Amino acid sequence: MSLAAAIDVKGWCPGVLRPMLSGDGLLARVRPWCGALRLDEAKGLADASERFGNGHIDLTRRANLQIRGLGDAGVHGLQDAVERLGLVDRDAEVEAGRNIMVSPLTGLDPAEVDVRPVARTLANLLARDATLYDLPSKFGFLVDGGGTVSIAQERADISLKALGQTMAVGLDTPAGTDWIGSTSFDDAARAAVAIAKAFVGLAREGGRLRDLGEERFGQLRALARKRLGPVGDGVSSKPKRLIGVERLVVGVAATFGRLEAPQLHRFATLAGEVGATDIRLSPWRALYVGVRDVAAAQILVKAARDIGLIVDANDPVLRIDACPGAPACRSSSVDTRRDARRLATSAFAGTIHISGCAKGCARSAPADLVLVGEQGRYNVIRNGTTRDVPECSVAAEEAGALLDVR
Repeated sequence: MSLAAAIDVKGWCPGVLRPMLSGDGLLARVRPWCGALRLDEAKGLADASERFGNGHIDLTRRANLQIRGLGDAGVHGLQDAVERLGLVDRDAEVEAGRNIMVSPLTGLDPAEVDVRPVARTLANLLARDATLYDLPSKFGFLVDGGGTVSIAQERADISLKALGQTMAVGLDTPAGTDWIGSTSFDDAARAAVAIAKAFVGLAREGGRLRDLGEERFGQLRALARKRLGPVGDGVSSKPKRLIGVERLVVGVAATFGRLEAPQLHRFATLAGEVGATDIRLSPWRALYVGVRDVAAAQILVKAARDIGLIVDANDPVLRIDACPGAPACRSSSVDTRRDARRLATSAFAGTIHISGCAKGCARSAPADLVLVGEQGRYNVIRNGTTRDVPECSVAAEEAGALLDVR
């Protein structure tokens, strides 16, 4: 049996209306509107996580929040709380289709176009058209404002990126995003939906856009380009990921993407004290807020450090991606985050991905060192992903020797 065939891929993502069973109970994914949570929403989610779950909140690669440790009764309580906050869709089908990442500094960075109107229009169009309910549940969209803190290099089936007075349109391929054309800001959301509907007509059951195959992808590309203009320069510029302070924006990260409920509640309170109105999420598990002045930014950085958030871009933990692992995940036989903390003390300067199983939920891009859990041990892969062939297997307690852990 091939490695891919041996992976238990559930094929759908948990939502508030349709949670998923994990090793620590049910988990529910909350999708913020336009990639941002108002401060009262963040506090409300923190309170609901502590009351109805186990208080563990994960930041995901799709710039969402996952609330963990829910029991059967807790699910209903969480659903009521999220509905009161206005963060839930009308039904599970609409919720599942609202997979839209938005660049975190849109509306905060003066060098970036505010693309929230495009994202709102896209969300509304996705909710209205029942044809789009047939999209694969992991089918995703990306809307980027063209700033320096960009998400345009993240994987999404259909990408939109501000480029001067137009928006570039990109399609996902096995080799990355193919920027096939451009359109106006007013037409961008409709163009993305039209491409998604054309994909539904061409796709094989269960496949993503990058799985279409050369012939069908060519057909989709030709259909899409009929309504698009040419792409300008700069669409593939290398993005910057901000941790710390830049201008009037503060970026902080959570260790391996895990927030505790009191931590999120306190951070939202601190953000309000320095002039922020919302908290922006990102696919690299960092949070961003806009503040009133430089002095306020420094106050927030110190306070965030005091509550255990990462505020230094050189923190070695940021080089490591680790999924929840055992016992939180039923697919894992290793305590990934315990081992990740040990490896963070090493002198190794490369990127590390520690995965509880071959699904590789924490990271899809290659890493310098990949450790994949299997039957209480780690399969070792260098310069690759969890799907590559391992060079050897080591016991969990021996993993540190790979990096000369001090």
